[in-house]
Amino acid sequence: MPNRSDILKQRLFDSVARPWQILLPESTLNAIVEEEGVRYRNRLYTPIVTIWAMLYQVLCDDKSLKNTVKWLRKWLVVDGQAPSSDTGGYSKARSRLAEGVLKRLVPKSGRALEEQVDEEHLWCGRHVKVFDGSTILMSDTEDNQKEYPQHGNQKKGCGFPIARIVVFFSLVTGALLHERIAHCKTSETEMSRSLYPYLEPKDVAMADQLHGSYVDLALIQQQQADGMIRKHHARKTDFRTGKKNGIGDHQVEWSKPTRCPKHMSKEEFDALPDRMMVREVSLRLTRKGWRDQYIIVVTTLLDAERYSAQALTELYGYRWRAAEVNLRHVKTTLKMEMINAKTPAMVRKVFWSHLLCYNLLRTIMEQAAPLAEYQRSRLSLQGTRQGFRQILTHLCLAQPHQQERLYDDLLNETATDRLPNRPNRSEPRVRKQRHKSFPLMQQPRSVLKAKLAA
Repeated sequence: MPNRSDILKQRLFDSVARPWQILLPESTLNAIVEEEGVRYRNRLYTPIVTIWAMLYQVLCDDKSLKNTVKWLRKWLVVDGQAPSSDTGGYSKARSRLAEGVLKRLVPKSGRALEEQVDEEHLWCGRHVKVFDGSTILMSDTEDNQKEYPQHGNQKKGCGFPIARIVVFFSLVTGALLHERIAHCKTSETEMSRSLYPYLEPKDVAMADQLHGSYVDLALIQQQQADGMIRKHHARKTDFRTGKKNGIGDHQVEWSKPTRCPKHMSKEEFDALPDRMMVREVSLRLTRKGWRDQYIIVVTTLLDAERYSAQALTELYGYRWRAAEVNLRHVKTTLKMEMINAKTPAMVRKVFWSHLLCYNLLRTIMEQAAPLAEYQRSRLSLQGTRQGFRQILTHLCLAQPHQQERLYDDLLNETATDRLPNRPNRSEPRVRKQRHKSFPLMQQPRSVLKAKLAA
């Protein structure tokens, strides 16, 4: 009888791993597992089986361990084996899996997807990377509270541990390239600056006005990259000064601040140049039915002929989709807003498995992009998730020619099921559905239960 772990591994490579056969073959996964020093016995849940099972868990609406174990068990029953449906083995396998394995797979998958993009689809022939930050909640346990304490305005026992995250997205493919997760009191600026070393020469980094400072632009330039960031509201602009490129477009010299940021060492701060030429551009954002909005961006793209104000306006218009919408997909579409894990280590593993699953779906969407005339913004990540989830079992049980037919149909369905073209869409940030009239928890659950029993 074939080994059960070999059967499961083959089933997974014929289904959930199918889009990544080129990006993440079995040899690459084995190499990462070995480099991380993972040692394991020949048991049912090997590291590779565990990784793909965690990805399936993210894809499902029911993210329970029991649902995942039952799904894996059915494949072995078909081959005449009936393992236990107990979740203990899978739970222990997730705990044994080294954090570094999942953490390394996220940027590796995103980078491999980014390298497949033809230069003609890049902005002015350059890769643009957009970064943004948010927060996630997790199970209220003592270990989680110790490493990721709840918000300070909540009473003890009445809130959830919270972590701050910062992510780098690709403008073209939407792939998630790099990430950081930390204590909620860690500033988003500090976390973003720790990601700048991952920028490659000729990259363009784009962000909101929180990062529109001298230090950010200087750190980006240290990587031989360029930045285009909305100018901080505290900085004043006088377009009558400096070298003029046109109306609302000039070059000025910025001086390094005298105070070193708390998170930087004196050596790092001293390595920054004392002066830097930047370009300040007033962008006119138009929206039908609304007054024109003017914002000022600061950039190190000094060539006004190659990077015109119109080109910069078009680029900044993509920022919302590339950052806010993609981050919402990770948190809301894949349901990562609340991570039901009891230890900080498991929280991080679940966090990275969500990011890895997001890149998996982006891989399918990129494969379908030629069929959609490369209208990547019109492809639906939720529709891709639904379609891929539906064919997983069929992929692993079908014959090779049937697998090709199923996967081709998924790509065609992804390409044709396009989102409506809604330029400059704007929705009020309100909720229509009313919440139930139960009051918020103001005391720990144990205290409230004691009052009920009294």
